[in-house]
Formats: sequence, C-alpha cells, structure tokens
Amino acid sequence: MHVTALYPGTFDPITNGHSDIIERASRLFHKVIVAIAANSKKAPAFSLEERVSMARSALEGLDNVEVCGFDTLLAAYVEQRDAQVILRGLRAVSDFEYEFQLAGMNRRLAPKVETLFLTPAENYAFISSSLVKEVAELGGDVSAFVHPKVLAALKKRLR
Repeated sequence: MHVTALYPGTFDPITNGHSDIIERASRLFHKVIVAIAANSKKAPAFSLEERVSMARSALEGLDNVEVCGFDTLLAAYVEQRDAQVILRGLRAVSDFEYEFQLAGMNRRLAPKVETLFLTPAENYAFISSSLVKEVAELGGDVSAFVHPKVLAALKKRLR
C-alpha cells in the first residue's frame, strides 16, 4: 500500500528533532511531504523560502521526502496533495492537548485523513525551534541541535 504522509510545521528553523522524525517516517511511508507553513502570525525569523531551503539541505539524501511551502488551510492542502496521513511530532505531554485539538479539527475538515503522532528520539525531545533560536541569539552553541547549513543560516541571521 502506498501511503503518503504530510508533516506540516513552521520549521523556523528545522531542528535535528524534526529531522529525526522525518527520517523515521521515511521508513514507514511510501512518501513524506514536509509542508512548511508560511504562518505569518508566528512572525518567523526566516522567510518561507529560507525555511524551505534549510529543510531541503537538512533532509538531503532522503529520496522519498519532498519539501514544499504552503499558505492554505492544512486540511485542504493535505487533500490537494493526496496524502492519507497528517504526521505530527510530540515532544512532551504538554504538546498533547494542543495537538489533540488540531487532530480533532483536521478529522472534521478532512475525514478521510488520519493524524499520526511520532515522538523524537530521547536526545532530541527537549529541542524546539524557539529554544534553538533563543539560545543562538544569546550566543550559545546550538550546533548539536541543527544541521550545519541551518547553523550557518542562524549565525548569518543573528550577526
């Protein structure tokens, strides 16, 4: 069975935790679409084009993974891309309540699409894009948390 999973997020920037989930998902699904949301409400540090480019660099070599940007309702985009699964990451119990609400809404808007949750490896469970940006802004070393090309983009942005 050929199942396509769509992994949506802002990915501002993509972290090793995201990459871990995507790499593992690439072994579970025929195709994984990393769908990067424009999400101007969050005022991302990087443009949509920059986030797409960083994700493509970080995920290079995963042949069944596609990275793209989108700026529409997620449920509509999932159906447009003929995906059967929305993939979400859960780092901690605190993520669950919000993710549970999203899954319920997406089920209502796209009833043929299932939401599945993956947890990152334990060594990535505490990493978030927001925390990585904050540590980097304050001069901390985030090289263990992001791909080298993402690290270079962070350093350039924070100069």
